[in-house]
Amino acid sequence: MKNTFLVLTTIAAIVLLTACSKDGESNTTTTPSGPRIIFRFAFDENQERLNNLGQPSEVPAGHAAQSPSFNKISAHYVEMTPDMWTALGAGEVLYDGPETDAGGATAIDFNQAILVGEGQDFLSIPISSLSPGTYEYIRVSLSYQNYDIDYLAEGYDLTGTIASFIGYNNYISSYTINTQSVAVNDDKLQGYWGFETDVPFVGVQTSTGQAPEGATTVPNPIFATSPIPQGSCVVTGAFASPIQITGNETEDIIITLSLSTNNSFEWTEVNADGKFEPLAGEGVVDMGIRGLIPYVD
Repeated sequence: MKNTFLVLTTIAAIVLLTACSKDGESNTTTTPSGPRIIFRFAFDENQERLNNLGQPSEVPAGHAAQSPSFNKISAHYVEMTPDMWTALGAGEVLYDGPETDAGGATAIDFNQAILVGEGQDFLSIPISSLSPGTYEYIRVSLSYQNYDIDYLAEGYDLTGTIASFIGYNNYISSYTINTQSVAVNDDKLQGYWGFETDVPFVGVQTSTGQAPEGATTVPNPIFATSPIPQGSCVVTGAFASPIQITGNETEDIIITLSLSTNNSFEWTEVNADGKFEPLAGEGVVDMGIRGLIPYVD
């Protein structure tokens, strides 16, 4: 999947790369001119909760879950596809983020990831770069999440921040959870996480861990006709009405990628109280997004 999309502008023999740089910066270039297609994220705790096959999913017995409060998100891949039969990579690949072999295997380069909050531009490209046609679905490979959760410890109701890496493989030199930086300098597979919290009378504490293989939900409602590789986080969503690209557009097209965070943080219960209690041995079983709906604004 190395159809890398980069827009390069050469001025006086200097190549300016304005994509994939700093936290909060969009993948935006100043040229060429003309209307653009712009992608932004939204987080919806009331959006339907789906399983890997894109079907409605309830929290199973013996488990509990909550809808976390999102701070940042990042993606590694964006593709629009004509129909349910289009194989992964055979559609219109709009973005394929930087990778590196620095950790010994091919991995997403987190150092160059675009981290954005809700409503910020993640990707902005000229509409003229798209092939004219009709597109029914969009695929987005999510790679990183940062959000706040509630938990119970020693009788205290507390909050903490989780940095969750859900890409297929991630090379991380270091990352910041909330206020604390964690050095890694290695590859981490899907499901690696860091947790930070401020404990009363103790102070700021951090911990890291790895979710079990295959524990991250990745909804794909067209799995039967167009599956995705095991261990990837390519979430698939259908446009309410197919989007038509003619090549004659005169205005920007803004697409909001609405992600379902409906009880997306799930754990096994030891004390059946609906509260996450890590000190009681309650373990996280899923940190995956629970659905994708693309809206054309």
